Amino acid sequence: MFENAANIAFAAFFFPAAAAVLIFAMKYVSAFLQARARAGQDEAYRELAARSTAAQAEMAATLSSLGATLGEMHSRLVAVEKILREVE
Repeated sequence: MFENAANIAFAAFFFPAAAAVLIFAMKYVSAFLQARARAGQDEAYRELAARSTAAQAEMAATLSSLGATLGEMHSRLVAVEKILREVE
């Protein structure tokens, strides 16, 4: 009878303790996996920001070039208008 009582007492202590350890282990593994996933996302956002910055710089250069071309076209148009006024 006491052998059975010892096994019951051991089981009553062991299974809740094992469940608690298992729950805490799963919690910390989950936190670790979430941190690793966040680190991967942060790296992806950094790469996206770098590509965005490069694209913005390229667009600024293109816009500057177009502005210069437009200024040149404007000066030519002014010259053509002047010539047309002189012809009238």
